[in-house]
Amino acid sequence: MIHKFTLLESNIVVDVNSGAVHVFDDISFDILDYYKEYSSDEIINKLSNKYDKKEIEEALSEIDELKSKDLLYSSDPYGKYVPLVDSKAVVKALCIHISHDCNLRCKYCFASTGDFGGQRAMMSKEVGIKAIDFLIANSGSRKNLEIDFFGGEPMMNFQVVKDIVAYAREKEKRHNKNFRFTLTTNGLLLNDDNITYINENMQNVVLSIDGREDVNDKMRFRVDGKGCYKDIMPKFKQIANARNQDNYYVRGTFTRENTDFSNDVIHLADEGFKQISVEPVVAAKDTGLDLREEDLPALFLEYEKLAKEYVERRKDGKWFNFFHFMIDLTQGPCIIKRISGCGAGHEYLAITPEGDIYPCHQFVGNDKFKMGNVAQEGIDISTQNLFKNSNVYTKKECGDCWAKFYCSGGCAANSYQFHSDINIPYKVGCEMEKKRVECALWIKAHEMV
Repeated sequence: MIHKFTLLESNIVVDVNSGAVHVFDDISFDILDYYKEYSSDEIINKLSNKYDKKEIEEALSEIDELKSKDLLYSSDPYGKYVPLVDSKAVVKALCIHISHDCNLRCKYCFASTGDFGGQRAMMSKEVGIKAIDFLIANSGSRKNLEIDFFGGEPMMNFQVVKDIVAYAREKEKRHNKNFRFTLTTNGLLLNDDNITYINENMQNVVLSIDGREDVNDKMRFRVDGKGCYKDIMPKFKQIANARNQDNYYVRGTFTRENTDFSNDVIHLADEGFKQISVEPVVAAKDTGLDLREEDLPALFLEYEKLAKEYVERRKDGKWFNFFHFMIDLTQGPCIIKRISGCGAGHEYLAITPEGDIYPCHQFVGNDKFKMGNVAQEGIDISTQNLFKNSNVYTKKECGDCWAKFYCSGGCAANSYQFHSDINIPYKVGCEMEKKRVECALWIKAHEMV
């Protein structure tokens, strides 16, 4: 399978199974429309009114060579690895919901402004300790483990964050483990002391801001309706600079109310941030914030605009990384990750303040997906297997999709929200993902020139 597309005057061809990416001239690009179905003589005849016969023959020869090297129309090498996905699940990461409360009331919040549809609550030190014990007990021989402190707003329960980190550090040598911590925060409660702690103890930090001040404050505001941009921006800059512009992200969300989101990315870059992620909202249908199929052409233009700006700034030494444009063509994710994705539900689990276990943070509050509790032994194997055995080969819509090994079948939570089935991909999300991958490949093509 191949995918061919033209973006910003470049003809790009992707060999789906090998991952090879080529920049083609016009004649070779046109030949691919006929290459699999017609003989060389028939192709020459079809294109003779547009190109010289000798040029067509030379282009055909080059395409034949790429095909002989399995760089075009290569066979699928991954199907044989699917049985490996059926091996015993090993938990390697927890999203610890340190707080089911928040000091913001973001309009698009999937977590019901922090309480996830339940009561506002804080995780106790005791539950946090049990969560660490649960991860150690269910991580098998895996040494490197990850803890994401999430909310709500984790800084509202920051002492327990410190307690959990201290306990994990105490346990890791005894059990031959290495913990890596991440914290997501809206920034309102940051101060010099906790910024110092975060930079010393968190290997990564996610700083929530939506971009331009008016866009951010329209969506992200306090209980009293006051925006947060002016308060958090200097704190976020302090963290980013203290971390030498690495191992963090400023992370925003765009909705139907700011489909010109490339301007928010560029605004954050202009403010000096080097690690940027601004992602599409996943809001319920007809909320007014939800992205729809009719929005896609405008959103595609935004991604193209952003890709062009991305390349130009890098040429001028004004680089920044945009999460969705970062793609590795040399090694990339391992085979199992290409097939099955993020590991939600089996490798990656979410823990609520009460210690309840869910497949990921976006399923928290949905009792259908409650998998157990860290205070009890065992876990719901049926739910774990449901997620573990979901991959691009079990999803009908993914079978013929050229981008399947880049998105790994998409987000299970998004699929469930829109289709009540984790194996039916969210179409609008799929289309945006394909566009982002095309832009990322176009960027790589320019970097290789």
